[in-house]
Amino acid sequence: MEKCLGVRFRVSGKIYFFKPNGEEVNVGDACIVETIRGIEYGRIVKKDIEVDEKTLKSPLRTIIRKATDEDIETHKKNKAKEGEAFTKCKERIKEHGLPMKLLDCEYTFDSTKVLFYFSAENRIDFRDLVKDLASIFRIRIELRQVGVRDETKILGGLGPCGRPYCCSTFLFDFKSVSIKNVKEQGVSLNPAKISGACGRLMCCLNNEKETYEKLNESMPQISDFVTTKDGLKGIVQSINTLRQKVKVLVNVGNDEKEMREYDPTELKFKKRQIIREETDDEKEARKLEELERRDVKADL
Repeated sequence: MEKCLGVRFRVSGKIYFFKPNGEEVNVGDACIVETIRGIEYGRIVKKDIEVDEKTLKSPLRTIIRKATDEDIETHKKNKAKEGEAFTKCKERIKEHGLPMKLLDCEYTFDSTKVLFYFSAENRIDFRDLVKDLASIFRIRIELRQVGVRDETKILGGLGPCGRPYCCSTFLFDFKSVSIKNVKEQGVSLNPAKISGACGRLMCCLNNEKETYEKLNESMPQISDFVTTKDGLKGIVQSINTLRQKVKVLVNVGNDEKEMREYDPTELKFKKRQIIREETDDEKEARKLEELERRDVKADL
């Protein structure tokens, strides 16, 4: 096992592992490292992580150095140049009439390359644009197309909860969100309520996935036939997973029925398969899930 450092290049970007070079560093320190994109400026977010190099696709690289005052100043200058580069690229895109939306631009630390991130509905032939930009900046140009989820991550904003988007603050990797999560949490299948600004299923539906899966293990489903602790038979009408309560329409005799609430431990039941057609909301929710799988993802 090798002890290494976790370095992040963006606020909510992925964490990459590097070997320490012997310098005393702490979490929060800036550092200079070499990546496949060139020399980069990053920030240490984890320390003394044990990693088995045998499980890695390529050997770990060693950080070049802890960032000096001069390095920090260089990084600030690069950030200042990015605004001007973004504006010039946007102007050239308009001149070439390309159907693409420019989202962000980024200089490598050594200023040998500038990357432009954009979104578009289809593949774009931007070869002429690259030639035009290369003649302006006189360095290597890279244009990278990203999907709608990465677009939202870059632009940021406020979610329906009133807080900044998870993807633009702390969520560094996108995980698949399933319609099963929505159903288990009892959330309405209305696409307007379960989709984020990107138009895909909200990432926060994964936050309580394990909790709901555990709580639902002992719960019946709506429309299940049950027998109560007092020997009455009935059909489940609604469930409250967090309170661990089940409302059952029971037969109390003489063809009379009554709604009663029980703990799942007070019920005996066997889940049944219900075959029915999908509602319009369920069809739309399933389409969101399918679109999510086809998204183009960038290594941000």
